[in-house]
Amino acid sequence: MSERLHGWQVQPQLPNWRVLFNRVYATFRTGDFNTGARFVAEIALLADEADHHPDVHLRYPSVAVEIYSHDIGGMSSRDVNLARQISELAENLGIAVDDAAPQLTEIGIDAMDIPAVKPFWRELLGYADDDEVGLVDPRGLGAPVWFQQMDEPRPQRNRIHLDVWVPHDAAQARIDAAVAAGGRLLSDAEAPAFWVLADPEGNEACVCTWQSRDQDPQ
Repeated sequence: MSERLHGWQVQPQLPNWRVLFNRVYATFRTGDFNTGARFVAEIALLADEADHHPDVHLRYPSVAVEIYSHDIGGMSSRDVNLARQISELAENLGIAVDDAAPQLTEIGIDAMDIPAVKPFWRELLGYADDDEVGLVDPRGLGAPVWFQQMDEPRPQRNRIHLDVWVPHDAAQARIDAAVAAGGRLLSDAEAPAFWVLADPEGNEACVCTWQSRDQDPQ
């Protein structure tokens, strides 16, 4: 198993990459979809040769790459080596690094009783437990959720909530799982467009679908 590296060890070695939390990110300006697809294919070859596979996001004008050593829950020399190879590949293909800094968004939830609140959000979002963060999207798409311990309750209604969009035929199962995990159904007045739920301490979220929003002309 590789040794885990810290940000202060990794960032100086990768000037075209940015350390965020416990991984490295870079965005490459490919300009068009076909160039991006070819770049992704070349990255895949490098990843297979290294037996170390990054998360790659192909967009119309760019390719975003995220590298992380899952087996140690952080960054390692394998990440540094692969990042360097990808940067060299981009340079050889005439693909520039996007100077705009990447961003990683996390959702923080203050709670008095974290073990009681956490299962609701795990089931509502379809996430998985993570010892370091709290909850993570196993698909690698959604923002991670972490929980901050409160010393005393806040009786006021929360000023922010999450909208969780799911396929229409998956909504009820998601709602049932969240309620079984300690949540409450506050309102189904707008269903099937959305249902309003809350965790055991009153933090709210809506399970949303496309239904009852745009009427089928047929």
